Amino acid sequence: MRTRIYNAKILTMEEGQQIFDGEIHIENGRITDVVCGTGEAESGKTWDTQINAEGNLVMPGFKNAHTHSPMTFLRSYADDMKLQEWLYEKVFPAEAELTEDDIYWLTKLAVMEYLTSGITSAFDMYKLKHESARAAEETGFRMVFCGDINDFGGTVEDVENDYLKYNKKKDSLLSYQIGFHAEYTTSRELMEGLAALADKYKAPVYVHCSETKREVEECRERSGMSPVAYMDFLGLFCHGGGLFHGVHMDDSDFDIIKARGIYVVTNPASNLKLASGIAPVKRYLDMGIPVAIGTDGPASNNCLDMFREMFLATGLQKVLCDDPEAVPAMDVLNMAVVNGAHAMGLHDCDRIAPGKRADLIMIDLMQPNMQPIHNIEKNIVYSGSKQNVKMTMIDGKVLYRDGRFYIGETAEKIYENANRISERILGV
Repeated sequence: MRTRIYNAKILTMEEGQQIFDGEIHIENGRITDVVCGTGEAESGKTWDTQINAEGNLVMPGFKNAHTHSPMTFLRSYADDMKLQEWLYEKVFPAEAELTEDDIYWLTKLAVMEYLTSGITSAFDMYKLKHESARAAEETGFRMVFCGDINDFGGTVEDVENDYLKYNKKKDSLLSYQIGFHAEYTTSRELMEGLAALADKYKAPVYVHCSETKREVEECRERSGMSPVAYMDFLGLFCHGGGLFHGVHMDDSDFDIIKARGIYVVTNPASNLKLASGIAPVKRYLDMGIPVAIGTDGPASNNCLDMFREMFLATGLQKVLCDDPEAVPAMDVLNMAVVNGAHAMGLHDCDRIAPGKRADLIMIDLMQPNMQPIHNIEKNIVYSGSKQNVKMTMIDGKVLYRDGRFYIGETAEKIYENANRISERILGV
């Protein structure tokens, strides 16, 4: 399958590379050429598909570096509650009722929302991954699964089996990273088992960490250490990894994170809504600690919208640091695209360049919120919205364009099943 995207403004996300007019050539899901300048297609080349960008922007897709896709059924069900009560009184009991079929349809609903937000891959932490995998493959969406075991379910053997299963095929849309839910839901024995597994495969480990003050205080009461220090003491981060949230940190935690090469995934909307706090993103970046962006799940956010996350990621830092220069727009774009890809292990999905995967989005510049065009990158972060996502392409295939989905299923059927599931479990 050979595809040509032409008459485009191109943001490659290569460091120091300015936006330029040109075209992108794609073959079998990978970018084969990036051409600067406009003109006719090269003579002698034939194309299966040609896409006229009509002067709009083409860039790598956003990476949702932390989410719980099947939680779409809990959207706006349990809100305005403290995290612990929200989890144990509302979320966990409802999730216990989910079937395999439920996971399948709820994941498809999340995929639709990701596509409308220009998200081309998601780092998904949830149970019954085989059904999420089936939904992702059928829709053509790129999914990186994260281990989610804790004292309520799952074993180290389960994690190892999934790690081998989903990382078996090199060019698959599916992959897997070792992880677990959180220190406060997981026994020391389980965490030590995961540390040994990570060492066996020289693999990073990912976990919810330091999301609330209560979590940090209770960990210190149990172990005498912060969650970061305790998990590092257990050997979980010997090969790097990632922390989801990373809001309440000790000064020494920053040094551990830096030394271990750990990524931090900030989830500003969810942390605001649950009053968990504001992650010290500027301090991370100033120390050279890579930060990615996630939406968290649709039960705590409640939407899967990378534009809102990007604006909050910079806006909150400006207020937190009392500095309007903190975390500028291009840093935020880098977090949402490049750092997200690297945090998820998707090193061939981070930029537009020959050999990279064709996971691309087209931003509609011919909308009121994008005019006038003084600076496209700033427009995306400060005034951009989902209305500007004109096209989302994954692995060289268009899955969403001009409000229409090309995912092998009708939107109506997905909505019908999601509402059926919600009514059965929640009664609403």
